[in-house]
Amino acid sequence: MSTSPEPGSDHEAASRPGTRPRVVLGVSGGIAAYKACEVLRRFTESGHDVTVVPTAAALEFVGAPTWAALSGKPVSPDVWTDVHVVPHVRIGQGADLVVVVPATADIMAKAAHGLADDLLTNTLLTARCPVVFAPAMHTEMWEHPATAANVATLRARGSVVIEPAEGRLTGKDTGKGRLPDPDEIFELASQVLVRGAVAPDLAGRHVVVSAGGTREHLDPVRFLGNRSSGLQGYALARAAAARGASVTLVSANVSLPDPAGVKVTHVGTTAELHDAVVEAAAAADAVVMAAAPADFRPVAARKHKIKKTADGSAPTLELVQNPDILATISHDRARPGQVVVGFAAETGDESGTVLDLAAAKLARKGCDLMVVNDVSGGAVFGSPDNEAVVLGADGGRRAVPRGSKSALAHVVWDEVLARFGS
Repeated sequence: MSTSPEPGSDHEAASRPGTRPRVVLGVSGGIAAYKACEVLRRFTESGHDVTVVPTAAALEFVGAPTWAALSGKPVSPDVWTDVHVVPHVRIGQGADLVVVVPATADIMAKAAHGLADDLLTNTLLTARCPVVFAPAMHTEMWEHPATAANVATLRARGSVVIEPAEGRLTGKDTGKGRLPDPDEIFELASQVLVRGAVAPDLAGRHVVVSAGGTREHLDPVRFLGNRSSGLQGYALARAAAARGASVTLVSANVSLPDPAGVKVTHVGTTAELHDAVVEAAAAADAVVMAAAPADFRPVAARKHKIKKTADGSAPTLELVQNPDILATISHDRARPGQVVVGFAAETGDESGTVLDLAAAKLARKGCDLMVVNDVSGGAVFGSPDNEAVVLGADGGRRAVPRGSKSALAHVVWDEVLARFGS
């Protein structure tokens, strides 16, 4: 049902098979410029041909010799160096991806209004490839109406503007405006590169993703839990952000860095997961429940550690069933046209095969799509790869062969897109 190209290797170029992907790393004048060195390293070490184009202000923070040494190419901020090869046109024309790290309020204003007074702004004007901006600035600058209007303009034209992170800023200030983790910027930009000329097809959409596994405490030390690592949920969040969506990720006990451009809410128990997902779903176009909530919890957690007994007897645990989050949001849709996706980790038993059990679960829960994993023998958990069958309430069935969890994530979003407005 998808019209988008199937994603291949996460870090391959789609535009010129057999050649190294050409990436332009723009660096504007902010204190976070030093973090762009790590983004550059990730691109070069993964085989990309990277041209660094700093602004004059960026060179006040990190000098040209550093960029030249890390990229293996000469670096200049102006249009006059090597003017005979017309760099102000050729660099943008030859790029497969332009990513600006950090993107200051100034550089985004110039890009939004078509100003071109240095090599980077000229490159942004001539590029016909995907463009990613990773903003970094003080909270007041990010929230200023002028910056908000410029960001909206850039997104409307098809650029991906990553939401900045919250945290410590320059000096003693703390708030929204911090540059996301460089590794996460690289992951998001790589996914944009893989998709090539495909427009950010989730732009203007708000999606909610849950990830990880909940824990129900038995005492101050022990808990009931499961083996979910959160890798698939995080891959779904990254993929949605790379496709232009506003993403809320509800993360249950996951020890992974926050994906770039994603709002993350951390929870522990199933009750906390329920409350966070229901609240976020109220404004969502789609909800993908990739988390693994515990089905049961103790009636009451012990205040003290449960001790072994002298006679070797085991304690009796009284359990109560947790709320069914997927059924709740499926049957009580927060808004018309909302698409709800569930995950089914099945092993099959005497009552039916993996797909039989998943199809029954799809009907019982009332969601639109069910992503089915055969987890016999512990497959999938903690692995970077996955394979699945995506079942639709409309009778659709799509097998996804073994590949990266990122590849499966894009297939899920393709299926979600196909159902918007249906």
